[in-house]
Amino acid sequence: MAASSLQSLNPTFSQTLASPNTSPSFRSPFLRFNSSFNLKPLSTRSSSFIARSAAEPQERKTFHGLCYVVGDNIDTDQIIPAEFLTLVPSNPDEYEKLGSYALIGLPASYKDRFVQPGEMKTKYSIIIGGENFGCGSSREHAPVCLGAAGAKAVVAQSYARIFFRNSVATGEVYPLDSEVRVCDECKTGDVATVELREGDSVLINHTTGKEYKLKPIGDAGPVIDAGGIFAYARKAGMIPSAAAT
Repeated sequence: MAASSLQSLNPTFSQTLASPNTSPSFRSPFLRFNSSFNLKPLSTRSSSFIARSAAEPQERKTFHGLCYVVGDNIDTDQIIPAEFLTLVPSNPDEYEKLGSYALIGLPASYKDRFVQPGEMKTKYSIIIGGENFGCGSSREHAPVCLGAAGAKAVVAQSYARIFFRNSVATGEVYPLDSEVRVCDECKTGDVATVELREGDSVLINHTTGKEYKLKPIGDAGPVIDAGGIFAYARKAGMIPSAAAT
């Protein structure tokens, strides 16, 4: 993955790397296991890791389970209402609790709830949406709560830019673009498989027997694979490992 791709996820990233001696100690509430660190300049090892990650073919990842289907313009208030933003994802208990509220803001017209009352996890591992999924405020809790609930991937016709970026930065769910309007052809409870690989990713609906081509996720894939941008940066040697802090 090129350094420019990291900058697209965080516009201040390259500026921070350019001035390591003036970078403040950072603590993110979205790191599952929090640690303070100072960003370091890119080393030869880091540059090699980024280039290798971009060049190597992505390993096939398979997600299998039930689908949960929603429509267009699912905003972050529907994904996780503001009243639950006081929960801190870096706290394991609060992370789990956050997942129990995923998609609780959907209107009553959705008869099947994403997470059943009294449960902490969802039985749906694949979310299928329409256009502009994740629109609204820029809260990182939105992709985090979906991952905490047990979702592995979202397949939508299009995304709000900030939701897509937050999904990659946190590494919680894979935001995958469909080439057709899959939400009109699938139903909640359908059994499906997402096969993710650079160049030939697909969604297979085993209930209907239909198969849908997904757009490549590109340079974002290795970041999500690593568990988010901080985990990716640790592997690249751009910041100290958790064990070293």
